[in-house]
Amino acid sequence: QVQLVESGGGLVQAGGSLRLSCTVSGIIFSLTTKGWYRQAPGKQRELVARIGRDNIFTYADSVKGRFTISRDNAKNTVYLQMNSLEPEDTAVYYCNVLLNSRDFWGQGTQVTVSS
Repeated sequence: QVQLVESGGGLVQAGGSLRLSCTVSGIIFSLTTKGWYRQAPGKQRELVARIGRDNIFTYADSVKGRFTISRDNAKNTVYLQMNSLEPEDTAVYYCNVLLNSRDFWGQGTQVTVSS
């Protein structure tokens, strides 16, 4: 059974930083595409950042230069370092892994940025 456990969300002032973590079990982590998505109230879920199996990094335009995705294969963990946070970054953030066209999701962690 594939499980994704997220942590690191919370309340932060604009300009602050947070680091999200997602530990994955039940799947060969190194073979997956890993990503972070977010969903704000009344909006669709959107891609924030992704590491492809080809080791290509992809970022949403709105977070380029502020957010960094990384992974530690030895710990089966993917991270999202978020700097210079803005109120518009407020959302539930979801960890995702993709393998052989199958998607697996974490439970989500709330990030709230106050102005």
